Amino acid sequence: MIISWFSCGVTSAIATKITLQRKNDVRVIYIDTGSEHPDSIRFLHDCEKWFEHPIEIYSSNEYHSHFDVIEKTHFLNSPYGARCTLELKKKVRWAIEDEMKVWDSQVIGYDISEKNRAIRFRQQYPKARAIFPLVEHQLSKSDCMALIRKAGIELPLMYRLGFHNNNCIGCVKGSKGYWSHIKKNFPDVFDRMAKLEREIGHSCIRDCYLDELIPVDLPPIVESCSLFCDPDFMDI
Repeated sequence: MIISWFSCGVTSAIATKITLQRKNDVRVIYIDTGSEHPDSIRFLHDCEKWFEHPIEIYSSNEYHSHFDVIEKTHFLNSPYGARCTLELKKKVRWAIEDEMKVWDSQVIGYDISEKNRAIRFRQQYPKARAIFPLVEHQLSKSDCMALIRKAGIELPLMYRLGFHNNNCIGCVKGSKGYWSHIKKNFPDVFDRMAKLEREIGHSCIRDCYLDELIPVDLPPIVESCSLFCDPDFMDI
């Protein structure tokens, strides 16, 4: 049995497609954080049709979104990771792995630019028996976007709005450029996080609180936030 982790991003979609073309015994699994744009589910269903294979959807039994985690725990982010990643992604993944017990490999959608990250991943998580189809085929994220378009599938809305990844809207790992972009496209999310920062007494960006942020025209970068999101190999 192979686990292919589908994130509603373009790289995991192409990694899954390659795997399904080569293997039969595959479980495609999406962990829904409750905080991604609703268009992600449209993309998921489009990919299901393209894959001709179902995508299983799992989510936390305790929290329904990253805001729910933050409001209940009063924790934003730290050098050791975000509490929302732990509660909404990692704990759900651990439960799936505990249920399965054994697997032949796990498919991770790192692209060719993340080759070194893939090497570190294998060292950090040998139990996962990870395989990286995009690294193997030397495919970049741009290549993946082109393949998605060629399949006649519209890219997730977050990409079309200029975000680099299809992450939770209002990720606590976002840069000033990211939060400037959130303020422009999702002002209600920006205001909600800015209010939470003041209540908690800690900011998710450096040097200032969100309500003090002067919008900057920089790339909307977010630190890596995956199911295996550990500081040891995050691309910062």
